[in-house]
Amino acid sequence: MKKAMLWITLCCVLIAGVSVSAVAVQRVAGDADGNGVVNLRDVVLTLRHLAGGWDVRIDEKAADVDADGDVTLKDTTQLSRYLAGGYDVTLQTAQEEKQLTMQIGDTPVEVQWEENESVDALRALVQDAPLTIGMSMYGGFEQVGSIGASLPRNDVRITTAAGDVVLYSGSQMVVFYGSNTWAYTKLGHITDKTAQEMTELLSNGNVTITITMQ
Repeated sequence: MKKAMLWITLCCVLIAGVSVSAVAVQRVAGDADGNGVVNLRDVVLTLRHLAGGWDVRIDEKAADVDADGDVTLKDTTQLSRYLAGGYDVTLQTAQEEKQLTMQIGDTPVEVQWEENESVDALRALVQDAPLTIGMSMYGGFEQVGSIGASLPRNDVRITTAAGDVVLYSGSQMVVFYGSNTWAYTKLGHITDKTAQEMTELLSNGNVTITITMQ
């Protein structure tokens, strides 16, 4: 206990003289500043974060060394004990939350998913295994394919744009490279492709779409 208190006291003394910045690299438990090394600097940065009033940023998932979902003084104490040695301390990081992803053929695309029960049901559908959808060109502005299941729907008459991903009739996924006005449930929008790039992806023949959690 004395060793832990000594480390914490030393951290508080050093706070005024430490300049830190958060650099994103591969996450390591306890590595609050993201430089790939766990040391006293990480304790100081986390204490600054908790104290407030400091212009600092930390990797909160890495700083949460007891993996309870919150960064607290308990984490700095545990990290201090780990650095001091002589304690049976194991550092942890929280599990990364899986994200819903889409791939068109061999091309991954970034989708900003809607927050609705349809998307929640889609996540549940692909939780354990990827969903592959055979799409077909239609109307010169979209590709459509069967999801293989019925999802909750809340259809609203909308005018779509290139990159929109919608649910049609509860069981069909539609991805647009043009525009159409109809009653759909919005699922999301592809954010990393221009209208021209969506046309190149979808207007040259049927494609396969893969939806997964990763």
